[in-house]
Amino acid sequence: MSCYLTTGKHMSLYWSVLTVLLLLAITAPVALAFGFAGASAARSEFPPMRWFGKSYIAVVRGVPDIAFFLFFVIALDQAIEYLRHKALCPDWSEPIRQGNDFVVCQAAKMPLGEAPQWVHETYGFSLAVLTFAIVFGAFAANVLFGAMRAVPRAQLETAEAYGMTQRQTFWRILVPQMWVYALPGLSNLWMVLIKATPLLFLLGVEDIVYWARELGGTKTPRFTDYPHGDWRMWYFLALLVFYLLFTRVSEIVLDRIMARLTHGQATAAGEAQRKAAA
Repeated sequence: MSCYLTTGKHMSLYWSVLTVLLLLAITAPVALAFGFAGASAARSEFPPMRWFGKSYIAVVRGVPDIAFFLFFVIALDQAIEYLRHKALCPDWSEPIRQGNDFVVCQAAKMPLGEAPQWVHETYGFSLAVLTFAIVFGAFAANVLFGAMRAVPRAQLETAEAYGMTQRQTFWRILVPQMWVYALPGLSNLWMVLIKATPLLFLLGVEDIVYWARELGGTKTPRFTDYPHGDWRMWYFLALLVFYLLFTRVSEIVLDRIMARLTHGQATAAGEAQRKAAA
């Protein structure tokens, strides 16, 4: 069993776990940055900026994740290759669109065909991070926009009465207090992001779900040194345990962050802490 669990493909399975964790570690702050920018734009007093922020939130939230993932990655990849094609192959005379095919010169391919394997994997992973960040950034923007509106207006007016500019009021009064109202929604969004990581397979990244299905399928002596029947149930059971443990650890960490943020705040959670301390 130890020899079976240390084969090359099983090592790829273990590395894919690190890939998922790395995706979450990078995507979460990037998506939060997208969300903060989208929420700030949605409450802007400059109409075009406000329209852009609200459109970003509405459009991305209104499209199914799978449809957006499949469309956006293809569109972004072709856009990059199109721009490279125009810059690197100005003498190209053939049409780029040939029926259903998208044809560019070899130098414009992303990544290049002769590029090492790690370049292809890094490029695919980067597209995955950007796609996840845009999708979950829209949901984060909606949460942060609501949290900004939940901060009592009287506090903002008091800051302005003391002579603070709008920028100072935003960064010193609004932003520090909005996290108390935003964290419950962001916590739920983090859980959804964890559960959405199997969508990596749609983006061409060999994630843990891909390897679980690959390793758990029936194997015959002709194709492997360790033949076995259909073991997918056991591999997916291991994934179930992994995700349950990961979400449980996340709940514990988020509860501690929430307790720290609400300490001394005039909220229901803060009032519950004061009663418990009394």
